[in-house]
Amino acid sequence: MSEFDSNPFADPAGDNPFNDPSVTQVTSVTVEPVDQFNPFPAHPTDNLATHTTTPYQPAVLQPSSVPSPQATAAAAQANLLRQQEELERKAAELDRREQELQSRGPTGKQNNWPPLPKSFPIKACFYQDFSEEIPPEYQRVCKMMYYLWMFNCVTLFLNLLACLAYFTTKASYGVDFGLSILWLILFSPCSFFCWYRPVYKAFKTDSSFSFFFFFFVFLCQVVVFIIQTVGIPYWGNSGWVTAFGIIGTDKAVGAIMIIVAFLFTICAVLSIFLLKMVHSMYRRTGASFTKAQHEFSQGVLTNKTFQTAAAGAASTAAQGAFQGNRG
Repeated sequence: MSEFDSNPFADPAGDNPFNDPSVTQVTSVTVEPVDQFNPFPAHPTDNLATHTTTPYQPAVLQPSSVPSPQATAAAAQANLLRQQEELERKAAELDRREQELQSRGPTGKQNNWPPLPKSFPIKACFYQDFSEEIPPEYQRVCKMMYYLWMFNCVTLFLNLLACLAYFTTKASYGVDFGLSILWLILFSPCSFFCWYRPVYKAFKTDSSFSFFFFFFVFLCQVVVFIIQTVGIPYWGNSGWVTAFGIIGTDKAVGAIMIIVAFLFTICAVLSIFLLKMVHSMYRRTGASFTKAQHEFSQGVLTNKTFQTAAAGAASTAAQGAFQGNRG
């Protein structure tokens, strides 16, 4: 009878595929809406921290950073000491630079000639550098002039020794020995200042006045070389005449004097050769006598010593004229 009470049009339970337990388990799970989704869910540790941390903390006093008066005074004293040391260091540096400037020449560079040891009481007087101050086309001739000056000094010293040996043969030859000392003392520095430094300055600055001064003095030097080569007796030179005069009586002294005469001959020949070389270079520099006069006048008028002397002479003349008018 129960079969007549059931709905004949209802789907049988066993034939419904959605009544399967695996399907009903999946469909029964509730899914959260999108607007309620939280991508950062709270972790258990966060909840623990939230529940364990109290909203209010007790105030903690920080230690005071204001220094004490003693610390402030100590810092100020240390700062003053540091500034004093810095000032002393700068003062020492200024003194050192001042001494360096005093030891430098008019070119503003450290003097290097003559090359003396630093412990030597006499300091260098000149600055000399061929590669820096002399143009390349003049360096060779300028160095040869310098070597000629040194060779002349060595020859004068050997001439002194030869005259000393000459003096041992006869007492009357003491005149030659005395004059040889004078020539060594006189010609060595004078040749440096009178013809080597002028030609060095002429090549350095292309100065017409320096060229003319060199030519005038060096012509006199060539004459002196020729006289020394000849060797006139009692003139203090071990030349050919003196050497051949003594070689007959004392061959050893004669041989020494012949060597010195040969060195004087080399000096004479080299001086003539270098004079011609310097003159040929001088003609290519565009120097002239008019230019030399202009340089001389400019140098004299701008010289402080000349200006002081001229002012003093003018003042003396004016005072004399005023006193004469009053008389």
